Amino acid sequence: MAPDRGSRAISGSSDYQAIPASKNDDDRKAGDTRTSSEEDTAVTETEAREEAIEFLTEHADEAQNFTIRGVLVGLGIGVIICFSNMYFGLQTGWVSGMAMPAALIGFAFFKTVARHINYPFTPVENVLVQTVAGALGTMPLGCGFVGVLPALEFLLHKDENGPLTLGIGKLMIWAIGICFFGVFIAVPLRKEVLIREKLKFPSGTATALMIGVLHGNEAGAEKQENPMETFRRRSQDMLRRPSGDMDRQLDETTDTDDQPKGERDHRSDWKAKIKLLIMAFGGSSIYTLASYFIPLLHDIPILGVPLAHKWLWSFNPSPAYIGQGIIMGPATTLHMLLGAVAGWGILSPLAKNKGWAPGPVEDWETGSKGWIVWVSLAIMLADSIVNLGWLVLRPTIHNAPHYVHIFREHIQRSSYRSLFSLSSFSEANKGSYRAVAPHNTFDASEDSDATKVDTDPLPEPDAPPEHLVGPKTVWLGLLVSIILCVGATHIVFINLIPLYASLTAILFALLLSLMGVRALGETDLNPVSGISKLTQLAFALIIPASNPNAIIINLLAGAISESGALQAGDMMQDLKTGHLLGAAPKAQFYGQLIGSFVGAIVSAAVYKLYTSVYTIPGGMFQVPTAYVWIFTARLVTGKGLPPLAWQWALGAGCIFALTTVLRIRWQGTSWQAYVPGGIAVAVGMYNVPSFTLARTCGGLLAWWWSRRGGEEGTVIVLASGLILGEGVFSIVTLGLASLSVPHL
Repeated sequence: MAPDRGSRAISGSSDYQAIPASKNDDDRKAGDTRTSSEEDTAVTETEAREEAIEFLTEHADEAQNFTIRGVLVGLGIGVIICFSNMYFGLQTGWVSGMAMPAALIGFAFFKTVARHINYPFTPVENVLVQTVAGALGTMPLGCGFVGVLPALEFLLHKDENGPLTLGIGKLMIWAIGICFFGVFIAVPLRKEVLIREKLKFPSGTATALMIGVLHGNEAGAEKQENPMETFRRRSQDMLRRPSGDMDRQLDETTDTDDQPKGERDHRSDWKAKIKLLIMAFGGSSIYTLASYFIPLLHDIPILGVPLAHKWLWSFNPSPAYIGQGIIMGPATTLHMLLGAVAGWGILSPLAKNKGWAPGPVEDWETGSKGWIVWVSLAIMLADSIVNLGWLVLRPTIHNAPHYVHIFREHIQRSSYRSLFSLSSFSEANKGSYRAVAPHNTFDASEDSDATKVDTDPLPEPDAPPEHLVGPKTVWLGLLVSIILCVGATHIVFINLIPLYASLTAILFALLLSLMGVRALGETDLNPVSGISKLTQLAFALIIPASNPNAIIINLLAGAISESGALQAGDMMQDLKTGHLLGAAPKAQFYGQLIGSFVGAIVSAAVYKLYTSVYTIPGGMFQVPTAYVWIFTARLVTGKGLPPLAWQWALGAGCIFALTTVLRIRWQGTSWQAYVPGGIAVAVGMYNVPSFTLARTCGGLLAWWWSRRGGEEGTVIVLASGLILGEGVFSIVTLGLASLSVPHL
């Protein structure tokens, strides 16, 4: 949790904490000795919850929850994000939902045309815009266009029944087939992770806070106590009067100075953010056009020409990659730099000089560029297995003392003979359901001091039932989406993947999405890459290596599981934002479906456009993620590795399994940032140094900004403008390349 930032009175707010559960009158007369102040607190908290329910009902009933204009604007923004994500995804594998920029751009658009619309643009409509835009914009990753599809089309060998050439029609069928079932997975999880467990989903919370600020809910705000894992941080009063400090939700370890108290001109605030976004967008756009005509700008030999030409140590001063580094933060980017130094500064020269990778350094097959990918792959697998394994085991470990305590109480209250029957246990617990987390119970007959108080919290408020997605819709939709996925897979890849393999891949997606959503809710990181790698590892046991299509099946199974986990995680972040602002979940659900459908079509078209204009892999678009996919498939299916690659990969995997354990052990402490994260190190290792150096500059810029007390929301807007500027103007350079406009 972030450090506290002060406190305010609870009276009249929507703050909700764990409160004493209601008791019957007999219990109270028997021995309830709570003070009047405790009773007043209980009443206040009950009133606060009633206010929250009223707020949720009022806003869920707004007509602006689902509008044609909101959907269209969301689709327009989503197309921009889709082009941007395809561009960066094919370069480095990096894809972002851009939730905050989408919400900000949507707000700016409707503010511009405010005089020409019939009814006002409200926070719940802003949520719809952001949901649709995010669903569309992430489809390049969700449909496999930055990893699996390039691997199938360009990297498969003939003895692996490749390469596969897919037309635009088949690409669209495939994309539509896998773009829905993840959305239906998320909906049943909503009540568990948002309402019961109250997971934080930091990005979704930060987006909700920003939307609240943009719509003028900040006037008169005072600095608030940092919310804990209770309804207080999701209460509608906090959104009516947010602090505007994005830092406490985006980076829980960074402290900033309190903002001045009193009323604030929110209109000038959002105008300043829009101005900053436009300036960053413009500067990044100018660089993108200049770098097309002067390609040297992509690879500046800051460490000397020999190191740049032979060992690929150059610098790409791309504003977009600096922006990505800002969003990633200093810890992640420095860990990536460590991976670049270890991979390209140590292992690459070692493999080349020892003859383990005799080809040119930049060659993926025979050069050290391909050799070090095996090491990075082992690091990713080790990190993923340990992290996901901990997600599975942690509930059991954390709740074990509670279960042991219950068992001991049962032994003490029961005779030896009754231990072998369930009757006494049932009687002992009759009428008192025990939650997963231990809590005290009030029982005057057993406690003469009558000092125990039931600390069960009130149920979390939720949207009215008519605004929730019904179970029939969910289960029927899930069934239809599974049939659609299986059908599309077999239409596109005829006789290449058996039916049982498709169904098994979907089952893995369902199970692993649960872990992915939980990890996203707790850490703000959705481990989709780890989920896909675990699926590939499992399918190596399901599909025999002797199967001539083993590599293809392995890739497709991983793609299906990654797609489901990504969509479920993105949907849950959006639902978190909507829950905080009172948006109707049903409206968000349909907005997500529309965005996913259009995104599947648009991303297929954009992918085909890029692959027809540019040489892939080659030049700017090295598709490193595609190489990671194909190398993983070959590894787990028993294909040969380069000399000594498995020994170094095994050693690196063991080391980073240990570092991952240490990061889990020190989670929430300042020590965690000093332990390298496996995924970050691996990304720095398989991407060329030019990208990593630019991202590190961005991470250091974010660190400098936080040290001087700057608001993180501002620097996030700056980063978004830098990313969108290059991403959008990549469309212009794409047109120039298709027209064969010469470089200078």
